[in-house]
Amino acid sequence: MTNKFKIINDPVYGFIKIPHEILFDVIEHPYFQRLRRISQTGLLNLIYPGATHTRFHHALGAMHLMFTALETLKLKGTVISREEEKSAMLAILLHDIGHGPFSHALENMLMHDWHHEKLSLLLMRRLNDEFEGELSMAIEMFQGKYHRKFFNQLISSQLDVDRLDYLKRDSFYTGVTEGNVNTQRIISMMNVSDEELVIDAKGIYSIENFLTARMFMYWQVYYHKTSALAEHLLVKILARAKELVLAGTALPASENLRYFLHRNHSGSASPEDIHRFTQLDDTDIIQAMKAWAEHEDFLLSYFCQCVIRRQFPKTVISSKPFDAAFIQQKKEKTNEIFGIENGEKLVDEIALSLLPYSAHRQPIYLLLKDGRKITLENSENQILSSSISQPNTKYILAFPRETDAII
Repeated sequence: MTNKFKIINDPVYGFIKIPHEILFDVIEHPYFQRLRRISQTGLLNLIYPGATHTRFHHALGAMHLMFTALETLKLKGTVISREEEKSAMLAILLHDIGHGPFSHALENMLMHDWHHEKLSLLLMRRLNDEFEGELSMAIEMFQGKYHRKFFNQLISSQLDVDRLDYLKRDSFYTGVTEGNVNTQRIISMMNVSDEELVIDAKGIYSIENFLTARMFMYWQVYYHKTSALAEHLLVKILARAKELVLAGTALPASENLRYFLHRNHSGSASPEDIHRFTQLDDTDIIQAMKAWAEHEDFLLSYFCQCVIRRQFPKTVISSKPFDAAFIQQKKEKTNEIFGIENGEKLVDEIALSLLPYSAHRQPIYLLLKDGRKITLENSENQILSSSISQPNTKYILAFPRETDAII
């Protein structure tokens, strides 16, 4: 008999336990093992060399934090059955199983109108059939249909174990200390009131620190101008490749990637779509970009060389949209320098928006000593919550360096 109660050595948390056999079985499944080959942060390692961790790492870390959170809630008097514990851990373990190559970067490019959460749910249902219904409660929790709301809030909300792990993990691997949140302190402040997740009022500053850390990580890491450009280029590469293939151009690619390059319809995913998708990972895209970098199509070759050789276009950043005349000037200069007529495809304005905390979308509640609940931004002790409830947008303009970088 295989010992399924394993202990995993994680660089962020130390030893992680697998307390239920079904968790081990799911981790061993090919659907989950594929996450070893899916980058957690896309092409971020081109900016922060240490950011080479995967969705596999993140899913295990989130599972560990879920276990820790449930243990904390039990100590505070919340009754949680062994079946509920197992299901909540399964739900968070599988919450990202539907991610495609390079995580968010190519979402909807391969499976049109299929967000990773939609694919995750579909794959969870397949696993549920395979494991004879053991994931039924986990799927209810994942969808927010389970009668105890706090389980879904731990999986997906403005303060969930998913965000707690990716902030701490991404901070660890990038070396950006601003994102290093105190997960133990935050989890120790979690509580349940009327079957909803709340935070003990004395933990307000830990929560504000978490929200500001997330904001800093977005602007300093995830929305770093070069990182945003790299992901934008990935989308342009796949879009151009599909355009060429559908026009009859033969492009070298793995069998599974070739399948999606030729696929040009929306609607329900067929069994063949799902089978092909679960065979795809980052290596298919990297292999293709290496080959396409030498292709005769100028645009495809240019985009691929930018990524593979890390020869990115020039970028400038602004708090407001760029002047249309300036953008047009860059497009005309691009046509002139490269001797092409579609230079506008090499000049891009990218808009990045962030709302650090929404007071309206499933707000964070504080539990006062007298049992009353108040929203975070309405606490008289809050310092930052009201000031980070406004959206912020930045604009990046990317254009070939040869067109003169000086504005």
